[in-house]
Amino acid sequence: MAYSVPMVVEQTSRGERGYDIFSLLLKNRIVFLGTPIDDVVANLIVAQLLYLAQEDPDRDIQMYINSPGGQVDAGLAIYDTMHLIQPQVATTCIGMAASMGAVLLSGGAKGKRSALPNSRILIHQTSAGFQGTAADIEVQAREIIRMNARLQEMMAADTGQLVDRIKADINRDYWMSANEAREYGVIDMIVGQTEATAAADRAEAAVQDSSAEPAGSTNGKQR
Repeated sequence: MAYSVPMVVEQTSRGERGYDIFSLLLKNRIVFLGTPIDDVVANLIVAQLLYLAQEDPDRDIQMYINSPGGQVDAGLAIYDTMHLIQPQVATTCIGMAASMGAVLLSGGAKGKRSALPNSRILIHQTSAGFQGTAADIEVQAREIIRMNARLQEMMAADTGQLVDRIKADINRDYWMSANEAREYGVIDMIVGQTEATAAADRAEAAVQDSSAEPAGSTNGKQR
């Protein structure tokens, strides 16, 4: 289903000027990742980061993330660009940061990674559907193992967790609330907290406390 992009009219000394909403966000040094990550999306995000770095290398860039993840190579292109450019990239999760979205969230500038109160963060192993000959499948399987090891090291460095902890946790889907993501080291702070979301946090914590975790589990939400 196609959606029209909202237009924003801005008053200037020369009269009115119209921007699509994403161009206006970019004008204010805001990059929004709100889709699954593929090569096209990665190229757009990388281009925006490079442009903002060239425009003003001394001002932070704010990246908002609401993404279910996607292609690993495409996500790593964004991650590497975030660390290549001079401006610091502050990351904020709104809604969900899953898989590569979580990698990008935790890869933001230390002390400037945040999430909104109702955000959900998911980390898990890289997966892929294999096709081709037996030899091709063997090569692809080795590549997946190699990439998983690489991502585990990156997540450990960004979160402060031990690699063994990361490896154990991503064995299955590992969901985190905003509070849990902060404790884990994926983010540094929660922003936009209200009385309602604080009450929801307490209710969620009570539910989790009342359901005893099975021995050896690192996350009561694993599925």
